[in-house]
Amino acid sequence: MSDIPGVLEGAIPPAQNTKLFGHAEAEQFLATSYRSGKGHHAILVEGPEGIGKATLAFRFANHILSYPDPASAPEVIADPVPDSAVSRQIMSGASHNLLHLSRPVDEKTGRVKSAITVDEVRRAGHFFSQTSGTGSWRIVIIDPADDLNRNAANAILKILEEPPKRAMFLVLSHAPGKLLPTIRSRCLPLKLNPLDDGNLERSLANLGVGVPDDKKTELLTAARGSVAQALKLLNYGGADIIEAFGAIMSNTGPAARKSMHKLADVLSQKDSDTVLSFFMDYASEELIARAKAAALAGDLHTADYHARLSSSIGERITIAQAYNLDRKQTVLSILEEMQR
Repeated sequence: MSDIPGVLEGAIPPAQNTKLFGHAEAEQFLATSYRSGKGHHAILVEGPEGIGKATLAFRFANHILSYPDPASAPEVIADPVPDSAVSRQIMSGASHNLLHLSRPVDEKTGRVKSAITVDEVRRAGHFFSQTSGTGSWRIVIIDPADDLNRNAANAILKILEEPPKRAMFLVLSHAPGKLLPTIRSRCLPLKLNPLDDGNLERSLANLGVGVPDDKKTELLTAARGSVAQALKLLNYGGADIIEAFGAIMSNTGPAARKSMHKLADVLSQKDSDTVLSFFMDYASEELIARAKAAALAGDLHTADYHARLSSSIGERITIAQAYNLDRKQTVLSILEEMQR
């Protein structure tokens, strides 16, 4: 289990992960573009959560800082060597040439905040204002940029518009369509696809996670090519949540109401942010699937209803958390609307 906030139980923090599976083509593109000396100063690494975007970003950062002269860099990105000076600094978070921006921990509550704030982005400004003692590159990993609040996004945009010399931005995004168009326009997009079953199994094996043969097909299907999703299914009761959700949707009356309350109790417990996020994603995807099916059947009213409900789930949960509203009641209302 990781002690780093925001890292799932059973996962290796991306800065410390020396293995990456399923993205050889993307790695080769980065290595080739860097070696050419004509690489873009900002790369938008796109793809679903948990497929290796952050691990790829740290591997590329290690590659750049290990070979600051592009012309002398190898043609491929090798696995980081843990006992090298660059790797030790990156893995411990002590590199003066790499800044990792993510949602900060609230000092009062000890919990990870809901957004990357403008104060975090100001760290990037200070980071670039310092002269590198080695004359090396300065690299900022934004993980993920989806979590930037509006002020933070605008602050990042100003830096992207006039980047310092030998600066590199690795902008990670689970949903690039939600980013400011002006941020997207200043980045070179690099899309990563979900892992196939073989690479997903190899990624889990690298974490020491074994999947029982009798549950393998079910797990790989539900994980949808995401290591994070697989860990939530295995270590956070995600499979039980899916089963409970299915029972609620297939029942009516008192039985369904009882099941709703039971699931809402689980999702509203203290320190349940991970399972709540899992439920939100699953419910949203279920609604999108319903909307598509209704649209294909010509029922545009039902399609619109499901599409609107899908887009509102995340916002409603965020508001409940921000204003300390009853999380259980919020979940119940979502379940009731989905059942209708």
